[in-house]
Amino acid sequence: MRPSTEAADPAGGSEPRTGPDPGLYGPGSVTWHCHGDPMMWIAGVRALYLQALHPRAVRGVMENSDFAHDAWGRLLRTADFVGTVSYGTTEAAERAGAHVRKIHRTLSATDPATGERFPVDDPELLLWVHCAQIESFLHILRRSGIPLTPAQADRYVDENRVNARLVGLDPSGVPADTAALAAYFEKVRPELAAGADAHDVDAFLRSPPVQPLLVPGRNLLWRPLAGLAYGSLPGWAHQLYGRPAPAPRVVTRRLRLTGRLLRSIPAGLRWQLPPGHILKAMRRMGPGSRPSPYTPRSSASILDRPGRARDAARQTRHDNGGGFKTWRSPD
Repeated sequence: MRPSTEAADPAGGSEPRTGPDPGLYGPGSVTWHCHGDPMMWIAGVRALYLQALHPRAVRGVMENSDFAHDAWGRLLRTADFVGTVSYGTTEAAERAGAHVRKIHRTLSATDPATGERFPVDDPELLLWVHCAQIESFLHILRRSGIPLTPAQADRYVDENRVNARLVGLDPSGVPADTAALAAYFEKVRPELAAGADAHDVDAFLRSPPVQPLLVPGRNLLWRPLAGLAYGSLPGWAHQLYGRPAPAPRVVTRRLRLTGRLLRSIPAGLRWQLPPGHILKAMRRMGPGSRPSPYTPRSSASILDRPGRARDAARQTRHDNGGGFKTWRSPD
């Protein structure tokens, strides 16, 4: 009997399933096939750069975590949460969400401008963190060569309202497609600024502290990747940080080259890294559930085959690399 591949409704409902539990997304989702891509690590760093531009959101992080000394731990915990929600069982994903909500309910921080205390689980802050993350994931995946069509990109945004629900948001108030996501950023931009906290995040990401023997490796491997993440930000974000970036076309070329290099590493080897969410999901769901952005998972073809890359290139195009409406259908 073939297991169902229907993903859960963003509001929390789901169709009855038989066979193994595919979790909240399942092999029939765009998310399942995209979140196993190695460029997600660069996308995660980009999300941090973007999230730090909201003064309240970044203050909540700085006051309630030892970011300067445990930033690596924070990155890994975030990656573990994304992996659990994307590939874990429904129970594991719901448990991870409940844990995050429980922690956030106990935390507050001080507004750097007004001195006002505010709860970390303020819906406006949760929405900003969610949107910055999802936009960064989608932006890096597509700009580095994953041939998502506009409809598939919209579906990705819609699917990840499940993620928003898990952290405490009402999915009905979360952008459900790329146009709504772009509109959200246009609305929130006047609230963004690069204060002292944002510059601390920038300084860390440019040169994270490591043991002396690891400094050459950091300079050789980490700095170019962090530079790519920064360079892929919209132009207005570079202006807020006050630091230039390479020309958008240069960044796009580098992202595509980096994507080809990282994707040339066998997926089975990459997925061995702990905590191994994808391998666990494949053992649970069977070999047909193997994530691949180039493998159709249904007759509708969730993602494009390699041979259709030329068609995909005609379906989507890159404008200037500096805005949130970067990928769009040609007129």
